[in-house]
Amino acid sequence: MSTATYTVTGMTCGHCVKSVTEEVSQIPGVTGVDVDLASGGLTVTSEQPVDAAAVRGAVEEAGYEVKAPAVQMATSEGSGCGCGCK
Repeated sequence: MSTATYTVTGMTCGHCVKSVTEEVSQIPGVTGVDVDLASGGLTVTSEQPVDAAAVRGAVEEAGYEVKAPAVQMATSEGSGCGCGCK
């Protein structure tokens, strides 16, 4: 499993969150999307790493901008913390 986090700018309400969530959810391989309005945080979960350009394109399609580059984290079965422990 892979998790990537981004910072999205320009969101001001729940509708913004819904738009970003819907667009990013349509990217092939994405299994989960979490958007935090207060921080602008976007967390994308997938079975394999998702191309950051695809995420950026989806966010832009929703009308917003990715401010910070992605932070990728591969997780293993177990605790989910990404360090490989079980």
